[in-house]
Amino acid sequence: MASDWLGSLVSLNCGPTLGVYQGEVSSVDQSSQTISLRQPFHNGVKCPVPEVTFSAIDIKELKILDIRNGNVRINPSPAAKGSTVPVAVPKGDPRSVEKLNSPQQCSKSYGERHLDALGQPKGFRRRHNSWSSTSRGANQATPKKNGVKNGQMKRDDECFGDGMDDGLDTDFDFEGNLALFDKAAVFSEIDTTERRSGARSHGTPQDQTPTRYRHDENILEGKPVVYRQIVVPQPGPKEYCTDSGLVVPSISYELHKRLLSAAERYGLTLERRLEMTGVCASQMTLTLLGGPNRFTPKNLHQRPTVALLCGPHVQGAQGISCGRHLANHEVEVILFLPNFVKLLDSVTSELTLFIKTGGKQVSSIKDLPDTPVDLIINCLDCHENTFLMDQPWYRAAAEWANQNRAPVLSLDPPVSGQGHAVEAKWSLSLCLPLPLAEGAGRVYLCDIGIPRQVFQEVGIKYHSPFGCKFVIPLHSA
Repeated sequence: MASDWLGSLVSLNCGPTLGVYQGEVSSVDQSSQTISLRQPFHNGVKCPVPEVTFSAIDIKELKILDIRNGNVRINPSPAAKGSTVPVAVPKGDPRSVEKLNSPQQCSKSYGERHLDALGQPKGFRRRHNSWSSTSRGANQATPKKNGVKNGQMKRDDECFGDGMDDGLDTDFDFEGNLALFDKAAVFSEIDTTERRSGARSHGTPQDQTPTRYRHDENILEGKPVVYRQIVVPQPGPKEYCTDSGLVVPSISYELHKRLLSAAERYGLTLERRLEMTGVCASQMTLTLLGGPNRFTPKNLHQRPTVALLCGPHVQGAQGISCGRHLANHEVEVILFLPNFVKLLDSVTSELTLFIKTGGKQVSSIKDLPDTPVDLIINCLDCHENTFLMDQPWYRAAAEWANQNRAPVLSLDPPVSGQGHAVEAKWSLSLCLPLPLAEGAGRVYLCDIGIPRQVFQEVGIKYHSPFGCKFVIPLHSA
């Protein structure tokens, strides 16, 4: 009778196109050769419809997973590759049901296990532990408690089961639960709540503390940042600021001289200042020439060339000190210094050291390169002796620099009132900047090691703006 199969759990293999369905038999129509499944699963996934009806011609294989009645007679369709087979099923022992089309016990999918849990009493629910039929080959069978059957061992789930709650075998329907989550409604509710509270729905409010910090960021609340940490008694006409926003005022040349004189009284002699200035200027020059990308062992055949234009004064001695450090770092340095009967002791000392580096020294403009060099360092100008600009050697050197088309770095340039015969791309000032002209280019500042109390002695409230560097860029405030 067709009604004998109602309530049984079956698995229908409908071929590669339709796939495999499992479910509880809800109706069998022998006249139309159809069968209907309630709560169906398709390829292990629960179907969105409560019932599915199949025609006999679509069923390639039929497997009975659980029989709810006692003695039944199976009449599968020819398409199911079956024949009329009487099956006697002892009541209350569904484990003794033999499969119709295969002597082997087929492995259960998640959907089949779910149907198992729904269709069987709790005492007869099966477990799938790590030693399940899914890990065995196609020619192996499941061991059974009563020993060997058909030459193969059958497994007893009551013996090898772990006795845990079978509810763990039930699948969690991710797709169904996700469909219950209305994202649009949730986000709309969040936006409405934030509008009522006055908070912005996107981004971090400006008056709210960020919830995430960088690894090098201080998370402890501190005092408000004071950006004007340097105060001078007589502010100059220009102010600069650092990359971090600290204000660096300019000072007059008279205050600059008083500061250097006070530092020299405490031991920061001219020789020490020359050495510090040379190191900072050479480090900046090496960076402008390309830094680590240029100065590698593979580029020794492409040594950069620097032309150093120096006058017979302290600024010239600073330039020669810079040239010595550059030559020690494999830079080809060409030093221009005009011939004088007597030079300053500082210039003579620096020139003696420079010659020991193997650098080239010339006293005539004709000996300078005709082709563009990598960089020109201008140390021709002096803070006090402006009459040097009228000398023939000065005008010739300035004309050569303007025609060479190489970028120019001015070292310790004078104040704006004196003018600049050579237009610079960069300028490097010492300790505190002077009010420079527009032709000075981009201004940099170097630390020559003057202590804070020396600044205070000349009336300057000073906090170092250099941070972890000795040379920093300045921007017009």
